[in-house]
Amino acid sequence: MTIILKNKETLVFDEFKFKCSIGKKGFTKNKKEGDKKTPIGKFTLGNLYYRSDRNNKPITSLKCIKIKREMGWCHDIKNKKYYNKLIKNKKIVKSESLHRRDHKYDFILPINYNTKNTKLGKGSAIFLHLSQNLKPTLGCIALKKKDFLILIRLIKKNTKIKIF
Repeated sequence: MTIILKNKETLVFDEFKFKCSIGKKGFTKNKKEGDKKTPIGKFTLGNLYYRSDRNNKPITSLKCIKIKREMGWCHDIKNKKYYNKLIKNKKIVKSESLHRRDHKYDFILPINYNTKNTKLGKGSAIFLHLSQNLKPTLGCIALKKKDFLILIRLIKKNTKIKIF
């Protein structure tokens, strides 16, 4: 089955419809780092990451990984080795910390955009993550926590997401 992003504010899976938000500047076929746009295409999903200090392990068939304080996602367009990959935060590599003060990354599900044959500057750290108020994102797709928890109960490791 496939998760379908119908429009800027509706994510559909099977018979379930969830309110969501996307990148501040809409969708794009030509994603660039920092453009605040959500990439168009059909993508697989990564493992589920969660903050075990704030939440119990969620009910899901997905592989769950606890977010540790030093975890980050590289968005350094000059770093061919680590770009758009999970890393241990380092001062020498620009990265997005997964261990945030706010609750956006209490649960994150990476969208496997630009992960195989990674191209520098074509966008990184595209996630399904949480939002309390569904404000536009920097390119990710955000859901309210209760909807995110329902969605991850329904999907399987081979579920894809279609963004158009």
